[in-house]
Amino acid sequence: MMRRKLFQARTLGACALFLAFPAFAADPGKVIRHVFPAAETGFDPAGAQDLYSGTIEQAIFETLLTYDYLARPAKIVPLAAEALPQITDDGRTYTLKIRKGVYFTADSAFKGQKRELVAEDFVYSLKRLIDPRLRSPWAWLVAGKIVGLDELADAAKKGTRFDYDKKIAGLEAVDRHTLRIRLKQTDYNLAYVLAHEPTSAVAREVIEKYADESGRAMSNPVGTGPYMLKEWVRSSKIILEANPGYRGFVWDFKPGSDPEDKRIVAEMKGKKMPQVGRIEVSIIEEDQARLLAFEKGELDIMNMEAPLAPMALDGATLKPSLASRGVKLSRFVDPEITYHYWNMRDPVVGGLSKEKIALRRAMAMAFNVDDEIKIVRNGQAVEA
Repeated sequence: MMRRKLFQARTLGACALFLAFPAFAADPGKVIRHVFPAAETGFDPAGAQDLYSGTIEQAIFETLLTYDYLARPAKIVPLAAEALPQITDDGRTYTLKIRKGVYFTADSAFKGQKRELVAEDFVYSLKRLIDPRLRSPWAWLVAGKIVGLDELADAAKKGTRFDYDKKIAGLEAVDRHTLRIRLKQTDYNLAYVLAHEPTSAVAREVIEKYADESGRAMSNPVGTGPYMLKEWVRSSKIILEANPGYRGFVWDFKPGSDPEDKRIVAEMKGKKMPQVGRIEVSIIEEDQARLLAFEKGELDIMNMEAPLAPMALDGATLKPSLASRGVKLSRFVDPEITYHYWNMRDPVVGGLSKEKIALRRAMAMAFNVDDEIKIVRNGQAVEA
């Protein structure tokens, strides 16, 4: 990832707007310009499944839990929940308290009323994942796990609409701010599911107002997170602005094992979040075009995909032409699983005879990962 000085003060007029915000609000004069190498698909947590849409969803919506990303290894911490879940019944029952005083961004769907986040919103949001009408790519997160939820989906598959009002033992709003989840069997990994953006809280009123024929509301994200969608030009531009109603928090994380973490902690500790008032995301699919935009000062931060390595790096360090301009390189290992597929109808490698199976196995064993890292990924990978 390459980045230049992140906060770009825009105009005196924008700075003057800061006076209208509370002292702790994000500064509208601070702007980050980022770039995606592939187009987004939309911003319904139950509907979108690509990395880039998910990145935007994390800024707009909130899950019950999240991660302390500086911890090594990363650990689960509360987000919309007041604390980590109380786990009982040998890992089959999770009880979570929802933070009080958390509100959705203002929207006409709420008819002029402030809309507080409550436990029932998470009941509704988790049910949406398995609604057959949505065909959510995230149904597997809850399928077969929660008491009564599969039966609700099975009833809808028989031709009736999914009954969101039907009470089930597995998803219970005990009171306005208490959620209880009962599982069919012991599962101590549910906390990680509850930290994944598909389980973010959405408001039923918003979905019912903006959903398309599939039941997804991809174009009108309304969440409780630090940012809200200000402008969206599909496959071209996404603009987020700080949510003026966001409760905020004080930055107080501990450094991990990376020496760079200590500098981050020293700079950020005690600051009210969010700091940045505006995020502008461009979608530029061509590698070289992204790098040119960064070099021209049109971007502040970008991931450096492997094809760009020869143009930006000398080995593991930035080229002097970039380093001399104040550009910094942040390196981190991002786990990846790469799948290789066989065309089973191919006359050479396809088929299920013993000799064809043996051929595919031999070819798979002969695949040279070192060459892939060196040539295809330009040295920017580490074999697992």
